[in-house]
Amino acid sequence: MSLVGKKFPSIAVDAISEMGDNLKINIFEEATTKNKKVLLFWYPKDFTFVCPTELHAFQAALPEFEKRNTIVIGASCDTNEVHFAWLNTAKNNGGIEGVTYPILADTNRNLSNILGILDIESTGYSEETDSIIIEGSNVTYRATYLIDETGKIFHESVNDMPLGRNVNEYLRMVDAFTHIQEKGEVCPANWEAGKEAMSADRESTAEYLSLN
Repeated sequence: MSLVGKKFPSIAVDAISEMGDNLKINIFEEATTKNKKVLLFWYPKDFTFVCPTELHAFQAALPEFEKRNTIVIGASCDTNEVHFAWLNTAKNNGGIEGVTYPILADTNRNLSNILGILDIESTGYSEETDSIIIEGSNVTYRATYLIDETGKIFHESVNDMPLGRNVNEYLRMVDAFTHIQEKGEVCPANWEAGKEAMSADRESTAEYLSLN
């Protein structure tokens, strides 16, 4: 079920800084107390293949997000210790050395379960062991959330494991939402910063379509 238009869950999650400091981060509070937008992106596992390309891509774009008053935070279900080991592994060896934004360690899967982004094919009860058996990797898909300054989710997307994200699209989304906030206009298909937007009425749509 989509969470767009709803408040992001207010829950504190373990995290680690680039320096190895153990943190507790509440995404909702990051947005509301700092009056900033937040981009939260989830990836399946540390020390894998597509994942480091994405973490470095978000790092490369970090100055652009900061210009847009947007905090970037990564997340997976790995532990802080594994995150820190990866942060200390060189880029040319598949590591994420040089990444400076914090990374959530949702090891108990409380937040990812609320968001519904875990790879769980099915669950069943085993009478023999008196336990719930999960089929699936139980790690997260490549889910991305954009949260505004009030803690409301204004964009979410979920990619399957092999599909890396286009970081520039999230910059475009932040630009579009900021334009809506500031100008009260709506942004048409393929809108980019600096292009014409529209008023939310029939006449404006007709005029836009006649020129494009």
